[in-house]
Parts: sequence; structure tokens; C-alpha cells
Amino acid sequence: MTVIPFRHALILAAVAFLTTGCGLSAELDRESNPARTGAQESPRPPGTGPSTAARTLPPGDAEPPSSVDAQGCPDTGVLVSTGTVNAAMGLRAMPVTLTNCGKRDHRLNGYPDVRVRDVDHERMDVTVLKGPEPITQLDDPGPHPVTLKPGESARSVFVWRYSAVDTATRRGSGVYVEIAPAAGVDRQTVQPEGGLDIGDSGLLGTTAWQRVVD
Repeated sequence: MTVIPFRHALILAAVAFLTTGCGLSAELDRESNPARTGAQESPRPPGTGPSTAARTLPPGDAEPPSSVDAQGCPDTGVLVSTGTVNAAMGLRAMPVTLTNCGKRDHRLNGYPDVRVRDVDHERMDVTVLKGPEPITQLDDPGPHPVTLKPGESARSVFVWRYSAVDTATRRGSGVYVEIAPAAGVDRQTVQPEGGLDIGDSGLLGTTAWQRVVD
């Protein structure tokens, strides 16, 4: 497998954006350069880039999409988006942001509810964990009350380990990710840039929702 030099400063800058804690930064640093002597990273998934807002769900067994208002806010009053997938050798990390786009306060307390689907919209056999372990050690605030006023946001970090993906057919890639603030709430579908290279089966860790501090 071809490797490229690890862009240390870029990764750390991106990680600082993901979470206010230092756990993820330290973990990615250890993964990418365990000896701190020029270790190299695996290539990032193709097409990783800026955040992707929720998109219309595909037909089939997926849940029907929520209606949106003229400003693009779903009737649930919250909007989900994903950020850049950061890679440090086999470890992946992706920020997921939930923004209160409605007119009322929105309350959170816990972890996002997640489903992962492949390129054909079929549900993948991915186990979604409440917490980042055993995938990696990462600061997780755990369930705690978070009240978002209109315009405010909360964030969760999704982590997983790279698994073989067929780049030609995208088999093994989580192309569509359905995310809800909590179980029992309507999910929104996002298409992370480059997809989740998690394989047909794997583990996806999540951190509890935490307020985004400007």
C-alpha cells in the first residue's frame, strides 16, 4: 500500500476543531507517529473535504425524509452536518455537528442514534457504540443535559478503524449515514465526503453530544 508523509500540523489543527478536549489530538498523534520520528500515515479516504449537510433519504427501507422550511431547516428543528474525516494510520475520526435551526430550545442528553448504509442504500452490519472504546481512547463527556438555543450547536465525534474498501465499486464504504439526536427521533441522512471506510462489518464509536463553544 502506498504511503504519504504525515502532515502533522494539519492533522492537529483539524483535531483541535473536532473537540475542545485534548484526548483525540493525543490519540491521533500517537497513531500517526508513535515514535515521533517521521512515521507515515495511510492515505486519507478519497474525496475527504468540507462538511456535508443532511440530504434527502433514498427510496427503499430507509425512513422518509422530514419536511424542511424555506431556510432548509427540517421540521424537527435541528440540522445535522459532518466535517472532514481525519486519518492517522488506521484510525479515523469525523466530527458530527447538530445545529438548532428552529425557533425553540432543543434539549440533548446522550449519544446520537446512527445507522450506516452502503452505496446501494442497504443497511451495513456496523455496530454503533456509545463511547469510543474499544476503538480508541478518547475523552468522552458522557451523557449530560445540553440545551441548545436557536442557532447554537452540539458536536459528537465518530471514530472507527480502516477496513478494506473497493475503491471502484465503493463496496465496504458507508456512503450514507443516518443520524438522529437520540433514539426515537427522526434521522437525517448525510453523505460524508469520501464515505466511512469501515468495511461491511465493523465498529463505529461515538462520543456524547457536547455543546460547541465559540
